[in-house]
Amino acid sequence: MVTGSQPTTAVPLESRSGLPAWATAELPLSPSPKGLGWLAAVGPGVIVLGISIGSGEFLLGPAVFVRHGLTLLWVTTVAVVLQTIFNTELMRYTLATGEPVLTGFMRTRPTSSFWAWFYSILYILQTGWPAWAANAAGAVFFLWARRLAGPLDASAVYWIGVSTFLVSIAILLVGRRIERTLEVLNWVLIAWILGAFLILAVFFVPVSTWLAAGAGLVGYDTAAGAFNLLPEGLDPVLLAAVVAYSGCGGMTNLTLTNWARDRGYGMGERVGYIPAAVGGAKVHLAHTGFMFTPDAANLARWRGWWRIVRADQWGVFFLGGVLGMVLPALLYVEFLTPGTEIRGLGIAAALAASVGERAGPILAGTIAMLGAWLLFKTQLDNMEGMVRALTDVLWTGSGRLRAWRGGDVRRVYYTVLGAVVIWGVIALGLAQPVALLQIGANVAGVAFIITSLHLLYINTRLLPPALRPPRWRRLALVAMAVFYGYFSALSISSLIGR
Repeated sequence: MVTGSQPTTAVPLESRSGLPAWATAELPLSPSPKGLGWLAAVGPGVIVLGISIGSGEFLLGPAVFVRHGLTLLWVTTVAVVLQTIFNTELMRYTLATGEPVLTGFMRTRPTSSFWAWFYSILYILQTGWPAWAANAAGAVFFLWARRLAGPLDASAVYWIGVSTFLVSIAILLVGRRIERTLEVLNWVLIAWILGAFLILAVFFVPVSTWLAAGAGLVGYDTAAGAFNLLPEGLDPVLLAAVVAYSGCGGMTNLTLTNWARDRGYGMGERVGYIPAAVGGAKVHLAHTGFMFTPDAANLARWRGWWRIVRADQWGVFFLGGVLGMVLPALLYVEFLTPGTEIRGLGIAAALAASVGERAGPILAGTIAMLGAWLLFKTQLDNMEGMVRALTDVLWTGSGRLRAWRGGDVRRVYYTVLGAVVIWGVIALGLAQPVALLQIGANVAGVAFIITSLHLLYINTRLLPPALRPPRWRRLALVAMAVFYGYFSALSISSLIGR
């Protein structure tokens, strides 16, 4: 029946929260690496791995393993497997659209502004505390004073932490592409840290401890001859923090997609990137992404990109994440007395001090330097990730900001960075370094619950059917929410009961 009314055009699903619909473009060709060429093809996973070999592996994990044994390494196995699947699903969205996943979240109801505010606050609550610089200060203090920091050294540790924090800011000012600067630094970090820990473990750790660690990855206690998943006397808050920071951690995982976009993965090549202030030219950064037609040619290119993602996550992040937790754990349980409490100002130098008693000051100083560099680099990556994510949220959500000062995204990035610096200097004096870590880690656990389910929604509703995840991956995202929900509930119930 013909009527006088005008035909209506359906609003695309991805624009129902207020953001523009995707433009259409061809999917770029993927690299076809061979041999050592794979090292140049991967990148975002290297940065995320550099972050992961930090607070969880060098501080919070050892605090648990020294007190309760290596049987708790099973939480690392589960966490890193789930996070690797989670990361590949994050990359699925960015490969397909060129957008960071936070933009995808902003494409869901009720409004883009609601999710922009929600995730910005969650990000600040997790990584807005410069806890890694604060803990690195403990290792630097040990190098200077040749002893662990105590309560009377709080002022000195604070100012060392401030200096460390400000040095990490300076690194973000130079280079052409900030993502590339971080990638190079993290290759150095991974090679140095994992290589040094491996050499130390081979020389100082007996076979029995290696076997205990291997069994602990599946929850088996070799001393008791039985599985012991949750030993008695556990601190639920500390355990939840270790679970969250095994692998990377919460909102920081999401920044993987910002780095993938800037690296030019998939449709990210069509969008642009954030350049550095010194050495970087003005680059047009599209505030929303693109979508390709899933025909035979584009799907063949898609499979090529998916090979890169698998190598980046399973070949780099997964393997490095497990080794990054196991190797420091071996050294800590070998050199520290079982049951030792290592959560004071000197936590970052506890291993160095114990090694020094048995192997001399040179080796102790070497380990303290490793700890200081590791935590400094983790602070740099976490801070840059937060600033990058907040910049992208502002860039996507505000046309006025996109037009500010000629549409140069560097203006927004470095303004946000300046605000983070001011807050960081204040936050460094609010609590002990390890307390700041536990706050951020427990927020990360809650973030995983929310983001895994939100990611499941956008990847199964917004993406074309040919690009959506298979059923087993969908179930893995649900399992991730349940896993982190369990440990977060333990932590919260413990806090309420105190």
